[in-house]
Amino acid sequence: MRVKRESLPILFISFLRLGLTAFGGPAMVAYIRDLAVKKNRWLSDESFKDGVALCQSIPGATAMQAAAYAGLRAAGPLGAVATYVGFGLPTFVLMTLLSALYGRTHDLPAVVSLFTGLQVIVVALVANASLNFGRRSIKKWQDVLLGLGAAGFLVVGGSPAIAIIASALLGLVLYLRMDLTKAAHTQIAPQNTLRMLTPAFIMLAVLAAGLLALFFVHRKLFDLSTLMLKVDLFAFGGGYASVPLMLHEVVNVRHWMDSRVFMDGIALGQVTPGPIVITATFVGYLLAGIPGAVVGTISIFTPSLIILTLVVPYFDRLQHSPVLQRALRGALVSFVGLLLAVAIRFGLAVHWSVLSACIAVAAFTAFRLKVDILWVVLAGAVASALLL
Repeated sequence: MRVKRESLPILFISFLRLGLTAFGGPAMVAYIRDLAVKKNRWLSDESFKDGVALCQSIPGATAMQAAAYAGLRAAGPLGAVATYVGFGLPTFVLMTLLSALYGRTHDLPAVVSLFTGLQVIVVALVANASLNFGRRSIKKWQDVLLGLGAAGFLVVGGSPAIAIIASALLGLVLYLRMDLTKAAHTQIAPQNTLRMLTPAFIMLAVLAAGLLALFFVHRKLFDLSTLMLKVDLFAFGGGYASVPLMLHEVVNVRHWMDSRVFMDGIALGQVTPGPIVITATFVGYLLAGIPGAVVGTISIFTPSLIILTLVVPYFDRLQHSPVLQRALRGALVSFVGLLLAVAIRFGLAVHWSVLSACIAVAAFTAFRLKVDILWVVLAGAVASALLL
């Protein structure tokens, strides 16, 4: 298939429109493929499939990364920025508005009842994500060992980042006899490598300058930014992988909010388009208003964009690296345990009743039946307002 180059404004507007209806997280990858491959022929189907495989192998929300990859193929690194920003802008705006509304109304009795129901839906959501991760990742006894080890480490108060690093290192040994390398169809010509890497270095320089400015001007925003940068850097396996990391840092380490408020942020994120990592906008807004929302959002998305532009030129080599694939397998398996521990933690934080338990069971069943998250959350919100 003959692919074509595209202008930056058209890429931005195309993904802005898609971002307005980007409900369902990773499910949006299919719609990105329709837009980029079938409708506009910005890249071939083989290239898009390899891009999705790459996006699943590096940190960050998969759908956001897939949007950036499509832009990268259509117009180079600036195209990646255009599609990334366009795709994520609607969810940022809506989440900021909802966070502001939450800040003004969360103490009202009706709103308390509403979020009591939404919190149990979040428990069901994370439990379902744990099961989905487990079905995809747990295949061997080594996977069970790493998953349970990560879960136990988090339950006793350990850091998810340490669990991920340890699992990756253990994966080098445990998966030594397993061939995990993958075939790739997309290669970048060597002469294009420097041209593609330069924008990533520019973004790194801008990011460093921004952090330096925040350090001297607003220390709380600096702390928020470094936290979200750390979360994104370790969020292998998609947006849900950020939940254990963000929960640990926001609730356990810095005590910016309790588990129930954090769950409210996740619930709000499910009625907006975009990935679950948009909870960073909620955290930032409650911490420092609009500036906090902006800093939190930029910080949770920037590292994975930079990583994408850095590794694409070496994609084929990475796919064939047995060392990298073993470490990556270990890191991905650890998220099964981490998500399971988070589901238990959220479950313990909820004030349970017979009605809330029924809502949780109904929500979990709906998720297993592949009902769209948005409809489950909206139905749960109505049931909570009427019954709880």
